[in-house]
Amino acid sequence: MTIIYGIKNCDTIKKAKNWLEQHQLPYQFVDYRSDGLTAVQLTQFSAACGWENLLNTRGTTYRQLPDSDKANMTEQKALALMLAQPAMIKRPLLFHDGKYILGFQPGNYQQIFGQNV
Repeated sequence: MTIIYGIKNCDTIKKAKNWLEQHQLPYQFVDYRSDGLTAVQLTQFSAACGWENLLNTRGTTYRQLPDSDKANMTEQKALALMLAQPAMIKRPLLFHDGKYILGFQPGNYQQIFGQNV
């Protein structure tokens, strides 16, 4: 089963979900806010994608942090921030065939799900 992790009101999440639906690919959507996110899950995501890639430094939530929170960023600090404020996690995070893939680009999804989709 393909799983998309993210936040339901995110435009990129909507694009990814629409792409999957247009190609009639079943998926499960997990919303960090309503479904929750555990430290164990976040650690798995970080191990698979790298915490630097997982942390969305271009988003509003991150940019609004005090400079002291952004200074001397470490994996432990980044994971704590993402766990407290899941909007700081880059979206979408797709889990398919045992792999995690960050972000949405139609061409990448085409490769992931096969050329015949």
